[in-house]
Amino acid sequence: MLRTLSIACLLLSCTAAPKQKTSNAAATPAQSSLPLEKIKLPEGFHIDVYAENVGNARSLSLSPGGTLFVGSMGAGNVYALRDTDGDMHADQQFLIASGLQMPNGVAFKNGSLYVAEVSRILRFDDIENRLSNPPAPVVVYDKYHTETHHGWKYIAFGPDGKLYVPVGAPCNICEPDSSYACITRLDVDSPSPKPEIVQHGIRNTVGITWDPRTKEMWFTDNGRDMMGDDMPSCELNHAPHDGMHFGYPYCHQGDTPDPKYGEKYPCSDFTPPVVKIGPHTAPLGLEFYQGNLFPAEYKNRILVAKHGSWNRSNKIGYDIGMVTFDQSGNATAYETFASGWLQPGEEVWGRPVDLEHLPDGSMLVSDDFADVIYRIWYKK
Repeated sequence: MLRTLSIACLLLSCTAAPKQKTSNAAATPAQSSLPLEKIKLPEGFHIDVYAENVGNARSLSLSPGGTLFVGSMGAGNVYALRDTDGDMHADQQFLIASGLQMPNGVAFKNGSLYVAEVSRILRFDDIENRLSNPPAPVVVYDKYHTETHHGWKYIAFGPDGKLYVPVGAPCNICEPDSSYACITRLDVDSPSPKPEIVQHGIRNTVGITWDPRTKEMWFTDNGRDMMGDDMPSCELNHAPHDGMHFGYPYCHQGDTPDPKYGEKYPCSDFTPPVVKIGPHTAPLGLEFYQGNLFPAEYKNRILVAKHGSWNRSNKIGYDIGMVTFDQSGNATAYETFASGWLQPGEEVWGRPVDLEHLPDGSMLVSDDFADVIYRIWYKK
């Protein structure tokens, strides 16, 4: 069994179709005005801006053809970025859709772009051939809940070819019915897809991935608020099979009963997190590193984008964490991979959201605060 790691122990510092608009413009100037020199990375790693002026850049999905699709949340937009000259900077930006309701999640399959709004999943067919003139979307499913509290969705296709769609709790802490606080699975190839609940007890995940070796699911979860600065921790969770329960709203961080609901069930009834990622750090997107550009020891480590706290006396997060595993698959270390978006004096100039890997092995990072996509690469 994977043992839980605590950040405190391991860190050095403890429905009508939406209105369509398109544009085709240079996405990145020659030099960014952002203070990239403040980002701290391991020796040999470098960071640059892949694309600027991507309003509220959130979830990322890279097509096999090299188009980077970007969802937003507050902006209500979906973008497509292209690097046509291979210089590792996007030189084309297209507005695929606007006026959507929190279109955070994007996923690509068989030539089509899937976009998650709060209550529905949309599909844009043959999208890469129509970037400058996007089609009206097809509604795949439109019966998800309409609450906007944790209603934005991260979506991803699993190894089984089905679309995984989380449904957050409609509150900070409450005891909703089983159609909330869960991860669902949607067979988008079915003529009448219906969500199947596959995991339970998840307050709000905005990041799901699968181990490329075992095909098992991993996901982040944001812990509840209003239990103080240091409780509870946000989580990195592992779901090797369907039908697991991760504790919400009865137990937090695997070992702390909720003050209101904790007497109903003991924490031992639920699956604890593999890593406690810290209180209010807001871990979002995550990826197993599979490229060959980083040093060999980075292979199969999990990288996690931490959006950062909003309700803590002293800010925490605003960085990218990294989890290392032993040969048996047990998490052995959690450490910071990239930091510097949070500066002394609690000055924040960026908030990492999601991660994606380019074919050369470098890593893209979205930032919905600075409205950019970064690229991190390694070179001695």
